[in-house]
Amino acid sequence: MTTASSASAETRAATAALEVIGAVEPRVAAAIRAELADQRAALKLIASENYASPAVLLAMGNWLSDKYAEGTIARRFYAGCANVDTLETIAAEHARTVFGAAHAYVQPHSGIDANLVAFWAVLADRVETPALERAQARHVNDLTDEDWAALRRELGEQRLLGMSLDAGGHLTHGFRPNISGKMFDQRSYGVDPATGLIDYAMVRDIAREFRPLILLAGYSAYPRLINFATMREIADEVGAVLMVDMAHFAGLVAGKVLVGDHDPVPHAHIVSTTTHKTLRGPRGGMVLCQPELAEQVDRGCPMVLGGPLPHVIAAKAVALAEAGTPAFRDYARQVVDNAAALADGLLRRSVALVTGGTSNHLALIDVSIYGLTGRQAEAALLDAGIVTNRNAIPRDPNGAWYTSGIRVGTPALTTRGLGTGEMDQVADLIHTVLTHTQPTAGSKARYTLDAALAAKLSQSAADLLAPFPLYPTIDLG
Repeated sequence: MTTASSASAETRAATAALEVIGAVEPRVAAAIRAELADQRAALKLIASENYASPAVLLAMGNWLSDKYAEGTIARRFYAGCANVDTLETIAAEHARTVFGAAHAYVQPHSGIDANLVAFWAVLADRVETPALERAQARHVNDLTDEDWAALRRELGEQRLLGMSLDAGGHLTHGFRPNISGKMFDQRSYGVDPATGLIDYAMVRDIAREFRPLILLAGYSAYPRLINFATMREIADEVGAVLMVDMAHFAGLVAGKVLVGDHDPVPHAHIVSTTTHKTLRGPRGGMVLCQPELAEQVDRGCPMVLGGPLPHVIAAKAVALAEAGTPAFRDYARQVVDNAAALADGLLRRSVALVTGGTSNHLALIDVSIYGLTGRQAEAALLDAGIVTNRNAIPRDPNGAWYTSGIRVGTPALTTRGLGTGEMDQVADLIHTVLTHTQPTAGSKARYTLDAALAAKLSQSAADLLAPFPLYPTIDLG
């Protein structure tokens, strides 16, 4: 609970920080103030965004940023890292406790970094280590040029099977524009054309034929749950490592909303995640794993990471401490309840949702029934004070840039305190925008939305948010 004294302290801290920044570069201070104003005024429905607590934010703005700390706890390449060791230990302890994980590595700077650490930990364990044993070498530097060339070829020939991008998978799951697609021989599994749901029999058939090194589960725009026990059965059957990218739903796992077969941690060999999104921490990444992969995971720096960011690790420790509280469990449950209420409100207004609803924190709207592209719908919604992001839908004819979908999520609005009752009003605003937006002939980007209506809807969004102020303890005057 926030006390009057702590609220006053948060205001003083924010005000003082902006004064210090403004004394050096006033335009930066102004942009920071403007961002807070924009976030306070808009209905934020981007499923991957949230609002970190003042404690998390303040943990990032300090002199820990000045310290280099390559390596890991008690094994640094720089001296003077005792305090960083303390912070990293605390963050890892909280992560293991919150997620019930055997091992936690909290250094990755982002989700893609976490995925790269996980990929290369698996490659090191399954490919590099056996090659060293065959060559009777302790280290890659001990290999002959011939053996090193053979190992490099073998590393480049490994296979990855993950969810297709249009079905809700992520760019980092093996797609060609991303480094992951250049690392692996990759194939994708999609969803059932009729239901939009994962077809596990199809996944099994592809895995049996393709024989991947890594079977990757996880999503950025799939509005249902995954049975990770079944995914582990498939991985074991073909001798694959089960990797789960839970970046988008980590907060639901930490909050004990996703349990049993829907909790990836007991079933996966290795789990990657971001620390923001539903987890509500600083922007960053993390890897959880079984003991047999711990040594390789801890080599993330310098294997694929640069110097750790101690100030962000400090913020991760604070956020993970918050995630272990009963209040966070209540929050996680409310996120899912709000998403269900939002989906119900949209469906009652005949808005088309992929899979017909949601079981997690997000829903995916098919805007093609309005003759719109996702890009047009995204821009029109923004005109009305509703911040979303366009997203591909299964078998999307408009591709990944213009898209035919809009992804909406409830983590941020739930943090502000909105409940199921407000979600129906949010659904009505979305429906009104979509039904009154007209596409421009011959363009996938241009559209028309009456300016007066947009202003009215924007005011309605502001009125809806008024009882739920963002960072209410911070008054910038």
